[in-house]
Amino acid sequence: MPSKPTPITMDAVYAAPGYLFRRMQQIAVAIFVEECKAFDLTPVQYAALVSIHTHPGIDATRLSAVIAFDRSTLGNVIERLESKALVERKAGREDKRVKLLYLTKAGAATLREIMPSVERAQARMLQPLKPADRKVLLALMTQLVDLNNEASRVPLRAEDALEHLGKSG
Repeated sequence: MPSKPTPITMDAVYAAPGYLFRRMQQIAVAIFVEECKAFDLTPVQYAALVSIHTHPGIDATRLSAVIAFDRSTLGNVIERLESKALVERKAGREDKRVKLLYLTKAGAATLREIMPSVERAQARMLQPLKPADRKVLLALMTQLVDLNNEASRVPLRAEDALEHLGKSG
């Protein structure tokens, strides 16, 4: 017996996982920007700062893999962070063409200062849910992201990228 075709309605769109993920992404960014407005950072800029803090001397290609962000667009993110004097690029010791990324003192201070705002943003995103539901949602989202990693335009490749970090500069 043939399955019933999906109706062409906005209700069907509103109930679709892709639509819901996109809307939650919009909401998450809006909350992050609102909570972190004093720092003038986007969620991707924040992730880049954390990664550079955690892995000083990382290059842009590896940074892209660690935060699962498109390499060509990441150049603009790095330029903005550099123009805000939060990061600096230094030539690699072995290959001067490779630019390694480091937090400046201002970048390290900003990262420390923004943490309470980031934590508030994360809490606000989940606040409407009961605590048990928050745990379930995060567990299911983690599972979905992990199982669908290869479907991404930019799959997360943190371990592969970091395995070679010590050898890059």
